[in-house]
Amino acid sequence: MSNRIKTDLRMLGGRLKLTRGSPAPNIPPEQRMYFEDFRAKRFGMFIHFNSATFQFCRNEGQDWAYGTIDNQDPGYRFFSPADFTVTSIDFDQWADVALSAGCKFTVLTAKHHEGFALWPTLATDHSIAVSPYPGDLVADYMEAMRGRGLIPSLYFSMLDLHHNITELGVTPSQTEFVKQQLTELLTRYGEVPYLVIDGWNSLWGGPRFTQLDYDEIAGHIKSLQPNTLIMNHSCECSYEHTDVVFFENAAGQAVPRHFRGYGAAGNILTRTWFWKESHPGAKPKSAAWAVKRKLRPMNRRGVTFLLNVSPNKEGRIEENIAARFREIGELYALR
Repeated sequence: MSNRIKTDLRMLGGRLKLTRGSPAPNIPPEQRMYFEDFRAKRFGMFIHFNSATFQFCRNEGQDWAYGTIDNQDPGYRFFSPADFTVTSIDFDQWADVALSAGCKFTVLTAKHHEGFALWPTLATDHSIAVSPYPGDLVADYMEAMRGRGLIPSLYFSMLDLHHNITELGVTPSQTEFVKQQLTELLTRYGEVPYLVIDGWNSLWGGPRFTQLDYDEIAGHIKSLQPNTLIMNHSCECSYEHTDVVFFENAAGQAVPRHFRGYGAAGNILTRTWFWKESHPGAKPKSAAWAVKRKLRPMNRRGVTFLLNVSPNKEGRIEENIAARFREIGELYALR
């Protein structure tokens, strides 16, 4: 993420205010239990694993083609599904790492800003279906996490550079493309309790709400899974375009002091969200930073914290990150 975006987010975080103790508005009584349950989860593991794992592994500080407008932009780098060379993933190791820290749920980047789908979508051939991976990675992930007692959920980017769904505009056929992919994710894999959405009216790009209507897309999601909680990275501190306010904490978007609503915040132990070749030798942020400066203070404000891991090209979390998660679990248990 660029320094300009980080600066904008820090300024944004400083300006955002919510009424003390204000809950999310207009929650039907029969659904409030799902919001309360999410808040009670307190801690989850974000998993950034997608085309960027392979495409940008040598680009320190870069997780995607920042600043590009569409796939005709000179800065855009086409990704071939053939380059997604992983053929097996140690999902049990992912679960081990999450459980060692005390995480209750996981969120996988089913589609990031580049537009590569980790499931065999029928909407495009830019997906796992034509990669070396044998099968449906999303299905394998969902089954593995459930088998270990974790709640699997998904991340989906509205910003899609490969298919030109950007701030330049969204056509009716592109809106239907988004709906088709969301339909696949919400009808093939059982319950998806949490859907983290990114690149939608955000500072770093993606379609505006005037181009891709929030109510239309949210209504589509709820028609498929009424109890799915939408967590939209729109950099807003309100519930107008989300169910749960998502704070881009890694880029400096702070949780307002008096926030007591339903919130989520994500952060990283390394410099980037996706894996880099330098990660095995990197020194991740400390367990004390994660627990004392992030996890506990956010939990006190009703915010559930997501801490990221970035599996490598073999589909494994590096040992230095796994070890830090174990330390975090030991410290977090000392309440």
